[in-house]
Amino acid sequence: MTIKRIFDFARHALENYPQDDMFITKYHGEWQKISTKEFVDQGNKISRGLLKLGIKPSDKIALITTATRTEWAVMDFGISQIGAVSVPVYPTISPEDYEFIFNNADVKYCFVSDRELLDKVNKIKPNVSSLKGVFTFDQVDGAANWNEILDLGSDEATQSEVADLSNSINTEDLATIIYTSGTTGKPKGVMLTHHNIVANVLASDPRIPRVKGLQNTEIRILSFLPICHILERMLFYLYQYNGYSVYFAESIDKMGDNIKEVKPHIMCVVPRLIEKVYDKIYDKGTSAGGLKSKIFLWALGVNKAKQNIGKPSGLMEMIADKLVFSKWREGLGGNIITLVSGSAALQPRLNKMSQTAGIP
Repeated sequence: MTIKRIFDFARHALENYPQDDMFITKYHGEWQKISTKEFVDQGNKISRGLLKLGIKPSDKIALITTATRTEWAVMDFGISQIGAVSVPVYPTISPEDYEFIFNNADVKYCFVSDRELLDKVNKIKPNVSSLKGVFTFDQVDGAANWNEILDLGSDEATQSEVADLSNSINTEDLATIIYTSGTTGKPKGVMLTHHNIVANVLASDPRIPRVKGLQNTEIRILSFLPICHILERMLFYLYQYNGYSVYFAESIDKMGDNIKEVKPHIMCVVPRLIEKVYDKIYDKGTSAGGLKSKIFLWALGVNKAKQNIGKPSGLMEMIADKLVFSKWREGLGGNIITLVSGSAALQPRLNKMSQTAGIP
């Protein structure tokens, strides 16, 4: 099928890479998966439910989550295929910025992950005349839950209306409004069409390395950057396009545990994170003392002296890789195919060091 709209990625995945574990989120200490078919079915329910709520094409729906989770993905698909516009919002911004964004975008409904965010939105709700209701993903006493929308859309009789709306959506139609963090003034809404995002996904796809003998549906992603940022959002669709299994990390604080559990093949990072990780590795290596520190610094010297980017060649590089750099790969779960870096420039020094350490 031809990919023209962001919701086409999910349909492409169902057609070409149906699998049992499309998206995986940890709830109450256990990873829970959703299949490709379940994902599309739930998205259709959301679409039908939203239509029953009176949502029309171009209506704006805000999505706010403390950590990315399967419900966000289902909502995104359900919203986009009926021509409504998603407004993902950073969970950490102030209530005043919430109020500005909701009024600026004319948000009709809002979906939040938990009680804390619900309280934040409820605080500004009286000042947003367009806002008709707020739903939570978690079960919160006294709050409307997103399952109510799924129940509203359980009757498949109106699926033909979803299909008609979906078929009418053009590639240049507005898909999402992503607001800046507001650090230099009021947040600014960046209006992105389906084509804006689809073009990035299709152009980025050839850059993902392929591993011989590893099927697409065997590749595991660990997603931990905010999905309200366009970098992680674009990759979210790229993963769907390729039929990868996407695990949503619990939080930055639990990344170490999640990496050990998931053993991912691909992760998205930002340069500042790479810098902080390297600084931590360097401090640990140099503070070990004695022979360990000497071996660590020697290995870094071997890495720096390497002329070409690639696998270790020659005895010195092989020894350095075995003693030091293999430990770096183990720290990332041992299966990393590539780290996707974006949103800012990565220092050439760190890029080369990572590549020659076997972490492309």
